[in-house]
Amino acid sequence: MEMLDALMQIFKSNMLEIPAIQPIVDPLMQIPWLNLLVALLLWRPFFAIVVMPGLLVLMICLLYIIWFERKLTARIQWRVGPLEVFRPLRGAIQALADGLRYFFQESIVHKEAHRPYFVQLPILAFIPVLLPIAFIPAGNVVGIKTPYAIPLIVAFLSLIPITVVAIGWASNSRFAFIGSVREALMYVAYEIPFIIAVISMIYLYGSADPYVAVEKQSIPGALLNPVAFLVFIISMLMATSRLPFEIPEADQEIAFGPFVEYSGMLFGLVMVLAYEKLYIMSLLFTILFLGGWSGPQLAILGDLNAPLWLVIKTLIVISVLVIVRSMYARFRIDQALRIGFSWLLAFAIIALAIGVVLGYEGGI
Repeated sequence: MEMLDALMQIFKSNMLEIPAIQPIVDPLMQIPWLNLLVALLLWRPFFAIVVMPGLLVLMICLLYIIWFERKLTARIQWRVGPLEVFRPLRGAIQALADGLRYFFQESIVHKEAHRPYFVQLPILAFIPVLLPIAFIPAGNVVGIKTPYAIPLIVAFLSLIPITVVAIGWASNSRFAFIGSVREALMYVAYEIPFIIAVISMIYLYGSADPYVAVEKQSIPGALLNPVAFLVFIISMLMATSRLPFEIPEADQEIAFGPFVEYSGMLFGLVMVLAYEKLYIMSLLFTILFLGGWSGPQLAILGDLNAPLWLVIKTLIVISVLVIVRSMYARFRIDQALRIGFSWLLAFAIIALAIGVVLGYEGGI
């Protein structure tokens, strides 16, 4: 009991204050055991990692963006989008239906694959995807608060392509191997400009702390350093294999690239990696360039204002990036590499110069 009391004191000392649900929370806090669960759910670090902007919102975003991407592409290209799966909601549960199919479908491991790695790598690939969530703040809602959160998020994101390359190697298939090589080449092409763009914003704000970055954005970072803004967007498209940079997967050529040999639940896991990476990068993009969680405050929402604004801005960013898929044809690998190693890198250096000058002169 003493341990439970100690846990309760820890949770209650750092609980979210949300006036809108307080009439419900207060009676629940009087019920033994249930009060511990409620306190845990509203404990700021737990809420940030598991609920918003954490895992729960990530899962909802996956369902939303897959559906929205298909419907928007169908509208722009005059195709038939998902409709038959729950017609009253215009096929909105299509992604959920796909997830159930993957869950109950047999996962086949072909005889040539390196079996232990083939099975384990799709699961291990989630570690660098999920770890950044712990360091992404939304106002006073944060899992792990550190002044070095931005470099840590970038470091974890940089590990994801390594797991993708390893997945292609574990498949032991010529098509998966081609996809892995393309992923490695693309990684080298976009990662340096991406990191330089982030560093330029760190110089501009004078800190690697997201709180400082948001605090100093009386003018959005997109206007302070539009070159870094452009470099980050293009790097994000390349990093998440979004068209016109869907080169590692290239359905018409190598049929889903590094993941071509996967099926069932294992395929479901690797298929959403790019979408999850897009969500994390969009969160970072929102913090660096769009003022993060800043926005009009509703008193009735209390501490929930900041997470809501951060997630809303992130969803808008993701939705805008989806439009690119419907409007541009895919680049060849040599064209994408030329973009990454030539003008994208040059723009990143210009962005760094702008960030250093503005930061040094105290322009913000």
